[in-house]
Amino acid sequence: MHLLFILFLILSGIQVNAQTAYISNYDDGTVSVINVATNTVTDTIIVGSRPIGVCVSADGAKVYVANYSSNTVSVISTVADSVVATIPVGSNPWGICVSPDGSKVYVVNNWDKSVSVINTATNTVMTTISVGHFPIGIAINPYGSKVYVANFNDLTVNVINTATNTVTDTIMLDGPPDGICVSPDGSKVYVATDADRVSVINTSTNTVSDNIMFPSEPYFLAVSPDGNKLYVVNFGASSVSVINTTTNTISDTIHVGSNPYGISVSPDGSKVYVANANDNTVSVINAATNSVSATIPVGMFPYALGNFISSYAQPSGVASLTIEPLDIYIYPNPFTSQATLTFSEEQMHTIITIRDLLGKEIKSTNFTGKQLTIDKEKMTKGIYFVQIADGNKNVVNKKIIVQ
Repeated sequence: MHLLFILFLILSGIQVNAQTAYISNYDDGTVSVINVATNTVTDTIIVGSRPIGVCVSADGAKVYVANYSSNTVSVISTVADSVVATIPVGSNPWGICVSPDGSKVYVVNNWDKSVSVINTATNTVMTTISVGHFPIGIAINPYGSKVYVANFNDLTVNVINTATNTVTDTIMLDGPPDGICVSPDGSKVYVATDADRVSVINTSTNTVSDNIMFPSEPYFLAVSPDGNKLYVVNFGASSVSVINTTTNTISDTIHVGSNPYGISVSPDGSKVYVANANDNTVSVINAATNSVSATIPVGMFPYALGNFISSYAQPSGVASLTIEPLDIYIYPNPFTSQATLTFSEEQMHTIITIRDLLGKEIKSTNFTGKQLTIDKEKMTKGIYFVQIADGNKNVVNKKIIVQ
C-alpha cells in the first residue's frame, strides 16, 4: 500500500477493518467472509477439508476453524483474510472456542474423546484433555476459567478447569447434547439436546436447574450480549426459537432457511446470523422485530458452529500498519475496581485507550513509563479492550473484564 495512502487512513479517521462474520462451508472446504454492515460476501478463504467449528478471537485479529476431515485447525489472519497457520489436532475436530484473552484455543476431537488445547502464541497443541464420548459442542465462560464440553453419546457435559486442564465435574442430562453456550455473566450454561429440550445448568452448583421443552430438534444456540434472550436453531423445523431467559419460555419463533445449523449474535445484540446448511445461505434476523431482514448466499453446506462474528472492529483514527508482539501484563484480570498494566520495557509517549466491545472510546491517556493503573471509573460490568498505540502507530489490543 502506498505510504501517502496509509498516512491518509491514519489522519482521516476512516475505520480500517469492518466488522465481519466468518461462515465455514462444510462441502467447499472454505470460509465465507461477510461484511455485516452491507450483508455481502467480501472474500472466500480456502481452509481444510470439511470445516465445521469456527470462532473469532476477542480482538478480531484471528479466526480459528476446525477442519473435520483434515484433523487440523486453520488460523486465519483477518487483516489479510488468509490462512497463516495450520495446526494438527486430534481425530475429527468439531466444536471450537477461544479464551477471552486470546491465549488459548480449545477444540473437541470427535472420535478421540478429547479436547486439544492450543497455545496461540506458538500455534501448537500444548496439552490434550480426555472427555466424554463423541464430544460436539464446546464453550468457555467470560472469565476464561471454565470450559464446558457437550458429549453426545454420554449424555453429559464435562466441566474443565482451565488452570489445571483437568475435568473437575460431569453433569448428566436427559438427552444427547449438541450445542452449548454460556451466559454473559457466566452463571448459566445452556445445552440443546436431542430430547427436544434445552437444559439450563447452574454453574455454581453444576446441576440442571431447568429444562425448556421444544417442539422440534433444538440443535445449536447463542445468547444475546445482555443475557436476556437465547436463540435456538430448530434443525428439522427450519426455524429459530427465541427464549426469554428470565422465564425460560419460548417467546417467539422465526422461520429461516432450510436446516439451520450455526448461529451467532452481533456484539450489540441487534442482529442474529443463522447458517442454513441445505440452502447455502445465511439468514440475518433483526432482533428488534424477530424477522429475517436479509438472506446472504455463501458456500456449500454452511455449518459455522461457534461464535463466528467478530466482537471488535478496528476503531477509527489509528491504522495497524504492523502489529508488534509487546510483552504486556494486566493483573488482576478480571478486576472489580483497579488493574495494573505492566510493560516489560519502558514506554515513551504511548497512547493507551480503553474501548467497549463496539469500539466506543471510554477514556484515553498519553503514557510514559512501565506501569499504569487502570481504574474502573465509568466502566460497568462487562468486557472492554485496552488499545496500546506506540509512536510508530503499531497497535496492540488487550482484553479486560470488569466484574
